[in-house]
Amino acid sequence: MAQVLEFKLPDLGEGLTEAEIVRWLVEVGDVVAVDQPVVEVETAKAMVEVPCPYGGVVTARFGEEGTELPVGAPLLTVAVGEPSGPPAEDGADGSGSGNVLVGYGTGAPPARRRRVRPPTAPLTPAASPAYAAPGRGAGVVDGTGGVPGADGTARADGVRAGGGPRSADGVAVASGARAAAVAGRASGDGPVPVISPLVRRLARDNGVDLRRLPGSGPEGLILRADVENAIERGATRTETASAPVPSSPSAVPVASSAPVTDGTRVPLKGVRGAVADKLSRSRREIPDATCWVDADATELMRARAAMNAAGGPKISLLALLARICTAALVRHPELNSRVDLEAREIVRLDHVHLGFAAQTERGLVVPVVRDAHARDAESLTAEFARLTEAARAGTLTPGELTGGTFTLNNYGVFGVDGSTPIINHPEAAMLGVGRIVPKPWVHEGELAVRQVVQLSLTFDHRVCDGGTAGGFLRYVADCVEQPAVLLRTV
Repeated sequence: MAQVLEFKLPDLGEGLTEAEIVRWLVEVGDVVAVDQPVVEVETAKAMVEVPCPYGGVVTARFGEEGTELPVGAPLLTVAVGEPSGPPAEDGADGSGSGNVLVGYGTGAPPARRRRVRPPTAPLTPAASPAYAAPGRGAGVVDGTGGVPGADGTARADGVRAGGGPRSADGVAVASGARAAAVAGRASGDGPVPVISPLVRRLARDNGVDLRRLPGSGPEGLILRADVENAIERGATRTETASAPVPSSPSAVPVASSAPVTDGTRVPLKGVRGAVADKLSRSRREIPDATCWVDADATELMRARAAMNAAGGPKISLLALLARICTAALVRHPELNSRVDLEAREIVRLDHVHLGFAAQTERGLVVPVVRDAHARDAESLTAEFARLTEAARAGTLTPGELTGGTFTLNNYGVFGVDGSTPIINHPEAAMLGVGRIVPKPWVHEGELAVRQVVQLSLTFDHRVCDGGTAGGFLRYVADCVEQPAVLLRTV
């Protein structure tokens, strides 16, 4: 007899707690193989195709495209043949593909545990929300592994494998423990069903009382979308509930209770939200300073033209600037470091993992070239090209977007001369490069038209003083003006 197994959103690594469904790759009723990608999700780091560890027939999908799910929430259910091992909790199979994402294995899970029976008294709809979002392909499954109906929903008269009973409309009823938590939340006591610290912070920053907010996630779980919807509706702020009456009309400013209705609201989520969080943290924690210098890049441009004219793969300007950066970091290792606040120590790093800013349709991303200090110009050019293409296609992995130790930002491609970059936390510095344009320049005692570029360095003033930062930037400028200077460090 077929067994219905539930596949949950796995841990995608890098501390990510949620993901948004971008595109379903299977429909209800499709036959899937072990390790076949079934859904494409977007995290704050990258787009990821999630493989299913089970082979069989898809009986239900949980969540429409655009829905945001927390790690551990159900993704889909699959009806499989005879299990090859003992069943586990929540209907998980005793065997699996062995294929893993970060923190997600499909080996033998722990033995099945007994579940707490729900209370006999009926629960209110608010205490027993549906797992699946309404719409195409959403559904629930009975414990017999029955075939879903024509609308993609399964029979509502059974018990889901490993789960509790269902209400008359096929909605999963919350367990007794979760029902108590929901009831405690309504009365002002007990835990609030929120997994993600990002959701808690979003609610706190916008004054949303989580104890008064119904959750749309599994068993009443509050999701980021719930908080964002509450903010958009102008939910009652916690500070207004118990605010004392001022002694005089002029004691405090009068705040309008009407929500803002004009303009267009753009959710800070996905890549845009991750960038906002990181840049805000950088400005909060890092006492940064910026210095800049104009440099004559004429000789660097001539050197690149000569290298490309000699045959072989073309060398990019970004690769030459990266070679200059890594050579400068050898001479000034303070800028290839990070600050350990808990230990009150500066950690100088042995390897240079060079990040570079890349603008894509999904927003700004910073891919990382591993061991950039050990690569030549040709290898750097190839790696920059590979990562840039993956960034534009949205296929960068979380590992290719993290772990940088220093960032190179070529904002000259936007046609601007200068900028004051924000450090990519937790790094200690970022080099910005403006456009290279013909300008009047004094060269060898005479006025001439030269190819001039502005270089700017933003650095963490905790790791070094202005003398070190100035020395780094001056060395970079010297290499730009006279590339032969670079030969001394090769």
